[in-house]
Amino acid sequence: MLILFAAIWPLSLTPAHAQQNLTGVVSVIDGDTLDMHGQRIRLHGIDAPEGRQACARGGHDYRCGTEAALFLSDFIGRATVACRYRDTDRYGRVVATCHANGADVGAVMVRNGHALAYRQYGGAVYDGQERAARREKRGMWAGEFIAPWDWRRQQRQR
Repeated sequence: MLILFAAIWPLSLTPAHAQQNLTGVVSVIDGDTLDMHGQRIRLHGIDAPEGRQACARGGHDYRCGTEAALFLSDFIGRATVACRYRDTDRYGRVVATCHANGADVGAVMVRNGHALAYRQYGGAVYDGQERAARREKRGMWAGEFIAPWDWRRQQRQR
């Protein structure tokens, strides 16, 4: 009995999310956040523009945050998404690396210029995708934009 308790007790100290992978159909909240059966999932290592954030392309402003969310929604469609728990953020969201349609969702977002590698939070794994998107002027890289983390800071200072 003592051996069984010793084997199970450490599991009770880890978050429930850490003990499982999350799999299911999702709704897209924004360019870096999904909802799976009521559980918010923040995509690990990327930062997409906020919904109200504007970028410029060809001399015209556009809602790059909305564009990012639409791209993500179109990419995932109704596919089953498999997410591997990485952490829980300060807002209580699961932070996870997710795959859909045979691809790392974060990598797809960065590679297509709809999100940046969030190096402060493990995004260096997406450096190659970001360099390619920038070189090919994909998504936000086709015009002018403020990094999402800088845009949020500006909004807080107002």
